[in-house]
Amino acid sequence: MTFFSLIVALLLEQARPFDGKTLSFMLGYFDWLKTHLTTGESRHSVLAWMIAVMLPTLAVGTLTLLFHRFNPILGWAWNVFVLYLTMGFRQFSHAYTGIDRALKSGDLQKARELLGVWRGASAAEFNSEQIARVSIEQGLIFSHTYVFGVIFFFAALGPMGAVLYRIATVLGEEWNRFPEETGYLGKFSAQAFEIIDWIPSRLTAVSFAIVGDFEDALYCWRTQALSWRPVAHGILLASGAGALGVRLGETLPEDGLTQYRPLMGIGDEADGAYMQSTVGLIWRSLLLWLLLILLLTIANLIG
Repeated sequence: MTFFSLIVALLLEQARPFDGKTLSFMLGYFDWLKTHLTTGESRHSVLAWMIAVMLPTLAVGTLTLLFHRFNPILGWAWNVFVLYLTMGFRQFSHAYTGIDRALKSGDLQKARELLGVWRGASAAEFNSEQIARVSIEQGLIFSHTYVFGVIFFFAALGPMGAVLYRIATVLGEEWNRFPEETGYLGKFSAQAFEIIDWIPSRLTAVSFAIVGDFEDALYCWRTQALSWRPVAHGILLASGAGALGVRLGETLPEDGLTQYRPLMGIGDEADGAYMQSTVGLIWRSLLLWLLLILLLTIANLIG
């Protein structure tokens, strides 16, 4: 059931991607909780986060039980629907593809504009190599956040797991966007997501290593990941860069200044060719995950 739900959801999401940011329709609910339940005290921040995450998660879990008891086909359709809402492969692949095409056509200005919108920060001073480098970084991180992390929790807990992970992701981003304003609420949301994401982020990094250059991926993970913040992103970037044989991180020009970032990976400077290699790495990793889930499904049926 899990395997076929994933296959159908992935095909549906590729054919008709969900319009808009995943769970954007719940942002009003999150804002209401942040406004009315947080007073600056740590216990109120924890309460707001728990309500924001647990109420929708438990509601989805209850509906899942009801649908599966009423009709297995209806339960399976519900699984696919929840995955369709929470697993956003096209949430990042559309932007990534647009940047890649702009670079190939030599339209540097369009590539800068697309990357700036995607990352939420100006890319007006980037050259083509820097655009490719940051796009690869974004692609590796987003592939985990919007695909592999959701798959892990769906395989472990069903639809309620997928919802739990996606809401924790959104809260970690939205409530920690302006730390000076959100205070402990933003800090707790980020820490809670780091705990939730601890296992899946490392499994994604391992899958990058398996389907890429295994030795270099592990070397970069071991020697470079801890220098990046958050560390989970450092693990993903170090493993992905090592698997690809490309250099990520390093300096970037922003607002006339130089932003210094840790080196991730070894090998060549990023360019358009490595953007295509990154797509291949992500798809091979996805096939690896699907194969493992299929084997577990078969073993469960035989058992």
